Amino acid sequence: MARKTNTREHILDFIRTFRRDNGYSPSVREVASHCGVKSPSVVQYHLEQLREAGLITKDKIRSRSIGVVGDEEGPAQVPLLGVIAAGQPINVPSREKPNAGDQRMIDVPRDIMRKGRQLFALQVRGNSMVDAMIADSDIVIMEQADSVNNGEVAACWLESEQEVTLKKIYYEKDQKIRLQPCNPYMLPMFHDADNVRVQGRVVAVIRLNR
Repeated sequence: MARKTNTREHILDFIRTFRRDNGYSPSVREVASHCGVKSPSVVQYHLEQLREAGLITKDKIRSRSIGVVGDEEGPAQVPLLGVIAAGQPINVPSREKPNAGDQRMIDVPRDIMRKGRQLFALQVRGNSMVDAMIADSDIVIMEQADSVNNGEVAACWLESEQEVTLKKIYYEKDQKIRLQPCNPYMLPMFHDADNVRVQGRVVAVIRLNR
């Protein structure tokens, strides 16, 4: 007969799964809720026992600081799918997703890998976004999205031009979209809304050694 999983093992398994799925540690209350423990103080007791057993690490002051000993703490990885223009739009040779074996992978902090978040990387070409701290040759980490809020930095596919560009997006009157560079020497671009397809929003910028 299989041995029933005890509360402490249940807590440890939940912490490990939560960290893998969300990129950060659960709170004590989240542990209590998921594991069916009524009192946070009881969770604290089990966490202390796990810490003394050398199975977890925990900062007594900082919240969401539970770590699982032996778990991979290195960076996560996202695929680098190509180049995007921060300047005038550029042609994209192929919009088809490349084979996984052909993709270069980019290291990213695990704390941006929230559950369900689909991320990819693009390398920037041009200097139209320098005032947004995005320079030529930087890597932008994008979250897949088909819409963004007014003023967000987005990767936009221009249907009629068959080109892609990285700009701040603003929704204007009369079904127009303004793609705004963050460079005082460059002018905005105006397009009909049906000509612009949002592909993702910027969630992080990585500056490579140059």
